[in-house]
Amino acid sequence: MEETSEDGDNSSVSDSCSLGSVGSGNNSLDEYLDRKFSHVCILTYWTKDRVVCGVDRLDTLGTSLIDLLPLSYIGQDCYAIPSILGKIYGDQTRRLDLSFNTIRTLDNLELFPLLEELILDNNELNDLVSFIPLPNLHTLSLNKNHILDLEKLLKQLTSCYPELTYLSLLGNPACPDQLSSLEKDEEDYQRYRYYIIHQIPKLKFLDSTPVKSSEKSEAKRIGVYMKVARPKVEVAHEASDDATDSRYSPLPPNNQKEGTHRGSFGKLRQRYTGTQSEGNRFIRDNEL
Repeated sequence: MEETSEDGDNSSVSDSCSLGSVGSGNNSLDEYLDRKFSHVCILTYWTKDRVVCGVDRLDTLGTSLIDLLPLSYIGQDCYAIPSILGKIYGDQTRRLDLSFNTIRTLDNLELFPLLEELILDNNELNDLVSFIPLPNLHTLSLNKNHILDLEKLLKQLTSCYPELTYLSLLGNPACPDQLSSLEKDEEDYQRYRYYIIHQIPKLKFLDSTPVKSSEKSEAKRIGVYMKVARPKVEVAHEASDDATDSRYSPLPPNNQKEGTHRGSFGKLRQRYTGTQSEGNRFIRDNEL
């Protein structure tokens, strides 16, 4: 079944996910939970000490749900962040997990101004995505997306997330890890790490691996030179178009008629200045 919100958003509804279906013996609490959560499927909130969904003491929580921090919306095939999530839970959410969707844009992320951790693994993000500034964000996971331009990505991340200390890009074309690309080796991956650490000095973890002090020192020394030069797609297309539109060809457009060929002649301006004749050096002894 589906329910349409007042602002026109369509969200899947699953009775098995509605927290109001958990037996608590408190009708008013059930009504409250149904009203707050019925428009979202696979919604999970956590308290600081335990998971809310499925606990047996919901009646003791009441409206303290506003103090809950992490929010998950996983595997719903959404291509954008549902605005209804941000409008209702944005002001209380510190950790947002949107993994296993088909997200191509980060619109509505501004509805989560206090966000500290953002998980976007297994989505459809590419080089066209625009990141939304979040001053408190310190953790960003972008594993298994379609990001190719590392330089463009890092420019956005350094501008939008000044407190970023954890970053993971495994499974993207921009990340030369051997698991996703057999053509890359350990040296390629290490150069990639030096470049990112140089661009984001505050990083403590990169691709789930701690940043070593030796890496930081080396990144300061050579990180700026580790940039991978990539030809722009537009330039490649232009070169291809020029080659296609060229007026020159290796052969004349029409075959010449028989008897119309004109030969040419001229004087050779080089002359031999050696002291000995070399005219017979290719003649064998038995031919003399």
